Amino acid sequence: MKLIKAFFRLIRWPNLVFIALTQCLFYFCIILPNLPPSYLALPNGINLFAFVLIVAASVLIAAGGYIINDYFDINIDQINKPDKMVVEKLIKRRWAIFFHLAITTAGVICSFFAALQTNMIILVVNIFCTLLLWFYSTTFKKKLLSGNVIISLLTAWTIFVLYFSTNANFIVARNYDMETLLSMKFIFKLAVLYAGFAFIISLIREVVKDMEDMHGDARYNCKTMPIVWGIPATKVFAGVWLIVLIGALSIIQFYVLQFSRWLSAVYCIILIIIPLLLILKNYTMLKQQLIIIG
Repeated sequence: MKLIKAFFRLIRWPNLVFIALTQCLFYFCIILPNLPPSYLALPNGINLFAFVLIVAASVLIAAGGYIINDYFDINIDQINKPDKMVVEKLIKRRWAIFFHLAITTAGVICSFFAALQTNMIILVVNIFCTLLLWFYSTTFKKKLLSGNVIISLLTAWTIFVLYFSTNANFIVARNYDMETLLSMKFIFKLAVLYAGFAFIISLIREVVKDMEDMHGDARYNCKTMPIVWGIPATKVFAGVWLIVLIGALSIIQFYVLQFSRWLSAVYCIILIIIPLLLILKNYTMLKQQLIIIG
């Protein structure tokens, strides 16, 4: 039982649940309601089985990425979070690399079968994602901004993979009926909005995580933002992106209200914009404290 708990800690199971939940919400609340009946007659359109395979692939590839990240971060984690270490402390390194290879391979296999039913772009990009996660763990996470941007792009891909699974690019090329084309364009716009939100919020999270881990990172010559730019400048960077995100979401709500979608606007304001404003307030207070201390 102890090893099972350690394994689920290693793969960051709460993060995997959020990935699956995000994809489920986008599929059932955005894609399906906006697909016209004519789409159902297409030979390679997305279906429930293909969707399950796409979610499984996303979750498995992400889990493999978390494992390989911990595998290469043993020395840094001994400084930053010694009490939360799993690799080498609870699970041997050889088993960690075995789990990584097995889970990642399973994710690629799921991608292959999902791509056969929808779009081969899914297989190509998911294989590329597995390689990026490997090189992120070995190289890019130690570089200024590159690691943060890679993780943010991978987070955005969890949304865009569902758009590509609708086979939209082939539909446009084949000049299907206007109703289908308009639906695909609308889904694409929503995918850009949601993926953009995922990218920015993930970028902020990665920068904050770098500030938390800077002591161990500095010990092993990592060139993350707080080490290169300093904590005050890094807080300003994260704060600016928070302001951009809050501003963009606020503008979108004015657009949404024109269509009398009050429930959507209230949900976004209460559960997204207000929490982001509270986070921004905390950032402002921390910045002021740094100025006073300096």
